[in-house]
Amino acid sequence: MDMSSQRELLHVGAACSIPQVMIDLASAISGAGPALGFGECSTTSVSPEICVVIGTSGSTGSPKEVGISASALVASARASHKFLGAKPGQQWSLLLPMIHIAAVNVLTRSVELGTSPIDLRTADKYMDADFTAIVPTQLFRALNGDALLLNHLQKCQAVLVGGAALPDAIRKQATELGINLVSTYGMTETTGGCVYNNQPLDGVALKISSQGLIAISGPVLASIYINDEKSWNRSIVDGSFITSDLGTFTDNKLTVDGRADDVIISGGEKISLSAVESALQSRFPNIEFAAFAIADAEWGSALHVAIAGESTVSTSEITAFLSSSLGEIAKPKGFISLPSLPLISIGKVDRKALSLLMIHERQMQ
Repeated sequence: MDMSSQRELLHVGAACSIPQVMIDLASAISGAGPALGFGECSTTSVSPEICVVIGTSGSTGSPKEVGISASALVASARASHKFLGAKPGQQWSLLLPMIHIAAVNVLTRSVELGTSPIDLRTADKYMDADFTAIVPTQLFRALNGDALLLNHLQKCQAVLVGGAALPDAIRKQATELGINLVSTYGMTETTGGCVYNNQPLDGVALKISSQGLIAISGPVLASIYINDEKSWNRSIVDGSFITSDLGTFTDNKLTVDGRADDVIISGGEKISLSAVESALQSRFPNIEFAAFAIADAEWGSALHVAIAGESTVSTSEITAFLSSSLGEIAKPKGFISLPSLPLISIGKVDRKALSLLMIHERQMQ
């Protein structure tokens, strides 16, 4: 792709004025104004087809600047609205930081509905909205003490939740409290969520690669990594974006089994960090956990568990549960307690940071 064109890229700050950004985004989508950059990106000009650039967190490698066309943004918004049954004049609320595709999608959907989103990023009062989008961490907090947020979610026609795996226990609790959850799966490279409640949105095609990885194609695909075109080209095989997630796709239902790179080898046996987290969240739904590993001379990679917030559950109880449910190999070799889990982006736990914290704690002992 020729990236020498001089379409200007206007960088949008995290604390931006929503009314102004709505004007700028509508102009960018129509092609009348400059493209918009969100998050950490150094690009100053882009190809004419690029409408927005999203700087990713680089959770599994170097940060990427994902270039997305206006047609992909609009296709994503319209497919979302078709699934939700949204009508012109309805409103979205904005509860996510303006540095990620999930927040940009809320703005784009609002443009499509002819409304402005209700900005609740720093609000101490919650106005009612028809739809909103959150991450599992926000849902957890709504179910465990944030009464204002809980009330807001209960009043929405539908609540999209994505960015990380949604534990079954959390989904069940939210449903019982009257929240109409729609779990979403996707990434910046697919212009955000493109699979709702395990089903691909209109126009989205899914398949599983020979390596068991989820492959996605359709009009919602991004166009390029602005700062790494070679990596983008390697990610596209036969028109599909090859993700790093393992899964199965049967009877038009997608099951995400976790990241291919979250499996560690401990004592010669494989352990899925996602499986450990899912098991713990199912057994202890009111506690936040994260599984991570640190290098160990005996085990190779030693499984550890982080526990967030105040908890009355003992580490021996956690160890016994994991041992009985996942086998002896799933016994944690250590624990760390924190006020909250470090995040590398919305909803995604920073496992590298946890490993470093654990190592530092041991060195201080």
